[in-house]
Amino acid sequence: MKKQTLFNVAEYIRLSREDGDKAESDSISNQRKLIADFLKGKDEFVVYDTYVDDGFTGLSFQRPSFMRMMDDIEDGNVNCVIVKDLSRFGRDYIETGRYLERYFPDNDVRFIAITDNIDSMKQAYDILLPIKNIFNEQYARDISKKVHASMKTKQKAGEFIGAFASYGYRKSPTDKNKLVIDEYAAGVVRRIFQMYISGYGKIRIAGVLNGEGIVCPSEYKKLNGENYCNNHKLESTSYWTYSTINRLLKNEVYAGNMVQGRKTQRMKGRQRSVDKEDWIIVEHTHEAIIDPDTWQKAQELLKRRTRELDLNSNVSVFAGFLKCGDCGRSLVKKGGNPGHGNDIIHYYCGTYVRSGREFCTPHAIPYSILEEIILNDLNTIIRNVDNLTELLKQNQAQENFLKQQNDKEKNRLKAELEKTGALRKAVYEDYREGLISKDEFVTYREDYVKKEELFTKQLEDMESRQKNKTADQLMENPWVKRLLTLRGIDRLDRDIVVEMVHEIRVYENHRIQIIYNFSDELAHLFSGTCESTGQKEVI
Repeated sequence: MKKQTLFNVAEYIRLSREDGDKAESDSISNQRKLIADFLKGKDEFVVYDTYVDDGFTGLSFQRPSFMRMMDDIEDGNVNCVIVKDLSRFGRDYIETGRYLERYFPDNDVRFIAITDNIDSMKQAYDILLPIKNIFNEQYARDISKKVHASMKTKQKAGEFIGAFASYGYRKSPTDKNKLVIDEYAAGVVRRIFQMYISGYGKIRIAGVLNGEGIVCPSEYKKLNGENYCNNHKLESTSYWTYSTINRLLKNEVYAGNMVQGRKTQRMKGRQRSVDKEDWIIVEHTHEAIIDPDTWQKAQELLKRRTRELDLNSNVSVFAGFLKCGDCGRSLVKKGGNPGHGNDIIHYYCGTYVRSGREFCTPHAIPYSILEEIILNDLNTIIRNVDNLTELLKQNQAQENFLKQQNDKEKNRLKAELEKTGALRKAVYEDYREGLISKDEFVTYREDYVKKEELFTKQLEDMESRQKNKTADQLMENPWVKRLLTLRGIDRLDRDIVVEMVHEIRVYENHRIQIIYNFSDELAHLFSGTCESTGQKEVI
């Protein structure tokens, strides 16, 4: 008796907006049920895994579950792909033909499209197959144009069409195209604007919110049950950052205006940013969180690059940042009164000024020299920031540390994955030998498949984090982005000092020490290129 060939099956399911009115008939659950009905009573098929791409166009094969399925084919885990119909597999007729007529035959993969009566093992592909692929692609293009036209019409009418509302708002429960205020998050937004116009820098605002345990927008949305993914942040970032505050302060939606169309995407292409003058902005579409006066003040402050020092004001660029390096007291400003013959600002130790030389020495330093030192140091950092990626790659010690941290856990997961795979194969042998029933086999198999999927996902996540932990993560750091934006500073202003400097310690013998707000990692990297965290000699 001829031994029956077994097929490890990949059930592939896809649904996207381009399917238009067919969404109901081609729903995920209906596709899953149709494939399950097809497999009933066919013992030669063993489902290895189900791959679902929900919300992905068929015109591109860069879909997460599809690529995962291809990896499993490459690894020899899958040798049969089953779909509801050809359009579920793909709508790009050239790429679809390449997979069906070249890749799958070359890799001994059986392909079945149930409702199109396609089975590569039973008969050669129909001569009309390329024409079907062309029709599928043309259908997708036509539907896509209609969907985009409809979306643009809604945008111009001031209707909200996004998947997720901006932090501070939520979709109206009665009309998903309208925004209503989320009072808790709106309170945080109002506070951020008030802090900013009161003189807080963006990094300091983020520090205050993090210190109080207020969750950042992406985490807040997840806590509210939204399947939200923020493309602007790293997966591990679950706190407020400079970038988050910066985007929030510039978001016109808080002034009551709907802003959409900031990105566009061509067929089979990637998203690209749209010039601001081409954005679709409709005023007064929803209740504003920020009043017009506060909004205007914040925007004016955001536009300022430098600010002249007011020599007659009690507020100094360095106020609150200067400390005596010996007694720890704040330095106080003296001078800056041209009418009294004293037009040069100096800083002195507060203890010396209040209590005299018996308790501490002057620690005097002119404003002009202090500004020059910090300005030169920041510009040195800015000049070197472009080399940070290369520096990080050269930092072998850090890479070794990250590798050691991950290898142990990866080895454990690989062992668990191999063990689970062996158990899954063993349970099939038990079923073939009649030791367990089919129902027991299906239950065990599903459990093992789920475990394998979990371990595989954990390994993929660890590989991805380890791969991107270095240069990519660094270039996403808000400090690096801010420094790249600045490029060069002609004159210090209060915002720059607040955002960049943690403390300036002034010692006798004409020495100062600048302590920046940079993380330990950045400070370590900078220390190889400039003296940003060391002591500065004042000449």
